[in-house]
Parts: sequence; structure tokens; C-alpha cells
Amino acid sequence: MDFITLEEVDSTNLYAKRKLEFISDRTVISAKKQTCGRGRLNRKWVDLGEGNLFVSIVLKPSDLFEQKYSNLTQYLSVCICRTLEIYSLQPEIKWPNDVQINGKKIAGILCETVMQGTSFKGLVLGFGINISASKNSVLQVADKEVTSLALEIKSSCPSKEVFLDKLLSIFWEDYDNFLKEGFIYIKEDYSKRARFLGKKIRVCLQDGIVEGVASEVDDFGALVLDEKDKNIVLTIGDIL
Repeated sequence: MDFITLEEVDSTNLYAKRKLEFISDRTVISAKKQTCGRGRLNRKWVDLGEGNLFVSIVLKPSDLFEQKYSNLTQYLSVCICRTLEIYSLQPEIKWPNDVQINGKKIAGILCETVMQGTSFKGLVLGFGINISASKNSVLQVADKEVTSLALEIKSSCPSKEVFLDKLLSIFWEDYDNFLKEGFIYIKEDYSKRARFLGKKIRVCLQDGIVEGVASEVDDFGALVLDEKDKNIVLTIGDIL
């Protein structure tokens, strides 16, 4: 595992994609300041200060893209939850991969596939985690409720370096097993933290909104809704 540490960057994901050819597998890129962070569906990730994590992991698991790589964001969401649980917190996963505490977002994840023509070159698995953000700084995020480790933890807050070290240890511990088996390897761990299961929910899609009871996250990481007498299987969307 190699490390690249940047003082300031537009986005650790964008940086990794620009230089992917020259970056080795399992390289971790972090930045003190990020000016153009992005989340899923091209949403902006607000930089809440240098004490927070802006990280991308470059992964080159094979020469060919496999569908289970699409579930790496869900694998990472479980790893983030496991790390937060070290600090006696009870994080939840909002499908597909947002991590929340008490309904407030603490971490976001974005995985991007890099292709050159039809050739698979690798993946950039990016994430932002609010570690030391203050109450005043989280109020800067107008479109959703957010929190930080410092606001939720009862003991002293660890540094972002300490937290990242614990997270990476957990991530690499099961990474190879996940690559062999895909989402089903983490299905139980994921599902027990997905507290929307069994509830009636609404999901925003690109072409509208669907609703139903969230019956399960299936063996491939898709959300299954029970709606009247049919099942709706969703591979992309946002729970409202």
C-alpha cells in the first residue's frame, strides 16, 4: 500500500483519474483541502475543514471489469460503520452507501470506473468523512443534516490520521475475500445496519419516485421494494 498526501486538490478522485496510469494498485490518496469534492449523482461534497478526511483509494483488481466491483462502495460503507463502532457509536447505512448517525450523514462514498476505450484500467474509490467538523461548520450544509465524529463521540475525538489508519486496516482485512465473493460476502453485515429494511420508503429515481416496503437488499446489493402485488428491484436511486 502506497500513500500520496496532497496539500490542496480539486478532488482526490479527479487527481487519481488524471494520474491513474502512473499510480500503483492499492494507493491511498489524501488531501488536507479539497475545493471541488463530489458525491453520487454529481452532488457537491462540502469541505468542512482540514481536520476531516478527503481520501481516494486506487484499485486495479484485474484486467477485466467484474460486476461485483460495483458493490465496493457498499463494502466500504460497512468498513466505515465498523470503524465508527470502535468509538461506541451506532452508525446506519442509507442505501446504497451513505453512512449516518442518528439520521445525520457523516460519510459519503463515490466509486468511479476508469476505462480506456473498451479496456478496464481500474477503479477510484473516494470517500469523505467528517471527523472534527464543528457544530457551526456542519450548518454550512443546507440541503441535508450532517454530523461529525467530534459531535457524536463522548470521549476525545481521534485525529483523522488515527481514524484513517483504523479504517484502512479494516478495509484491507476482508478486501480479497470480498473480491472473490462480491456483495453476498458482506450481505449480513450490511443488512443489519440498514435500518430502513421492513419500512415503507420512497425512492427517487431519474424518472420519478417509487414507494413500497423495503423487503431486502439482495445478493447483488440491489434494493427490493414490495409494492402491492409485485417486487421492484432497484440498482440506483436515493431514499427520501
